[in-house]
Amino acid sequence: MIQAKRDLLSVLGDALRQVAPEAAAAGTLPAPVFEAPKQAAHGDLAVTAAMQLAKPLKKNPRELATALVAALEAQPAVQQWVQLPIEIAGPGFINLRLQPAAKQGIVAEVMQAADRFGWQHPTGKKVLVEFVSANPTGPLHVGHGRQGALGDALCNLFETQGQQVTREFYYNDAGVQISTLAWSTHARIKGLQPGDEHWPESAYNGDYIADIAADFLAKKTVKADDREFTASGDPEDLEGIRQFAVAYLRHEQDLDLRAFGVRFDNYYLESSLYTDGRVERTVQKLVDAGKTFEEGGALWLRSTDYGDDKDRVMRKTDGGYTYFVPDVAYHIAKWERGFEQCVNIQGSDHHGTIARVRAGLQAAGVGIPQGWPDYVLHKMVTVMKNGEEVKISKRAGSYVTLRDLIEWTSKDAVRFFLISRKADTEFVFDVDLALQQNDENPVFYVQYAHARIHSVRAQYADKGGQLDALGQADLARLDAPTELALMTRLAEYPDMLRNAAAGLAPHDVAFYLRDLASAFHSYYAAERFLVDDVELGRARMALLTATAQVLRSGLALLGVSAPEKM
Repeated sequence: MIQAKRDLLSVLGDALRQVAPEAAAAGTLPAPVFEAPKQAAHGDLAVTAAMQLAKPLKKNPRELATALVAALEAQPAVQQWVQLPIEIAGPGFINLRLQPAAKQGIVAEVMQAADRFGWQHPTGKKVLVEFVSANPTGPLHVGHGRQGALGDALCNLFETQGQQVTREFYYNDAGVQISTLAWSTHARIKGLQPGDEHWPESAYNGDYIADIAADFLAKKTVKADDREFTASGDPEDLEGIRQFAVAYLRHEQDLDLRAFGVRFDNYYLESSLYTDGRVERTVQKLVDAGKTFEEGGALWLRSTDYGDDKDRVMRKTDGGYTYFVPDVAYHIAKWERGFEQCVNIQGSDHHGTIARVRAGLQAAGVGIPQGWPDYVLHKMVTVMKNGEEVKISKRAGSYVTLRDLIEWTSKDAVRFFLISRKADTEFVFDVDLALQQNDENPVFYVQYAHARIHSVRAQYADKGGQLDALGQADLARLDAPTELALMTRLAEYPDMLRNAAAGLAPHDVAFYLRDLASAFHSYYAAERFLVDDVELGRARMALLTATAQVLRSGLALLGVSAPEKM
């Protein structure tokens, strides 16, 4: 079907130039594209170009559609791949119904490409995705989990499009929160605990603080992906306590992320922006560019020049920098490292920082394009268990952790659930639903489709069927309605990948997998696979094999397994 669509796009372009030569000459001709009809009954591909051309050409859209259809039907590729006559609907919609052969070819295409089906050739484009970026002050919470699922899946999507992807974790290892962490651990070392008279009011209260204190006194060594530290065991060594606590929690984060199937290529410390002089150099760039002013003893950025709703303080009266200044310095560093595209995945509470960071980048005058970097902002996750909202984890003291969710359900369920909705929508994670083994549980529904196919293939082999001969199947035998529907769905996979990557929308993969699983389950209910007709059985087994491959590939993009038994 991909080859058929490629051929049809080419002749659509020819037909458009034939019908509207004046638009072609003026460079206003619409690009040849197919859309998916809103209803399956309307066909397989839709063309809306006649309605797009009607106004600029001052012609009736239905008359243009009639001319376009005539030009299309004269093309050999249309005669080969499309059921004639072509239908015109409404004010000028052109609906194409493909020949079965156009759909049947997708089975061979999937089987030949295997796990690279839908992947594009390398482009050389360098992309950096920054996600999770949790300060090491406590266990990762559910919001970090949503970031992890979104970020990792988006990186996987970019890789299918031939891009060179770097996964980056950015965190502050020296701010106020880290000082609070150190003092909290120090208080535990002194024998205090939450609720005691002298327990610091702003301290972290989770049980993990007691664990850090005990290991510090035991002079343990902790190793994270980006640091290693051995405790002195000295209760008055506050700097040592700080460094040990940071290393301890970075190690804990690494364990959680590995359990979640998320990895990073690079860790970037906010403190390095100061020690390397990047913050000072960035501020000087802005001053030299005339984009700052002094007022009330503070240094301000003229961010309103770049669309912000008000100018922003950069350096406070006490000499310290506001938090968006190191962000600007950090993003200049990203640009200087050669990343053409950068994506930041953050909570929706970061929305206010976007305008000021982009303003700072534009004002710095280092060649960064407008609208850079990209942002994916996610909303909060509410956790429900036994019909009630869960708000507190004993380990964290104040929130549900990512580890809680994984232990209560599974990595697969957490990954799929947290990416199964658009990032900018609030999501209720229902622990009870994630444990159900029925069609209402979306991850079970998709994984069960894959396991079902594996079971049928095993039965086919047990009865003497040759799985290694499926490439020789007569795919013309696949003409049942549910077969044609399933093959149509398989053919959508490459376009889905491209659009999901371009739209920063990894949830589209989850949507697609549910639709593909639904098409398979309908096929499974409608047809028999272990049939006496050898050629029909082989063709159907080839279709099942292609379906399993796409299910497996799509689940892998989400970091979810494709079990063979359930």
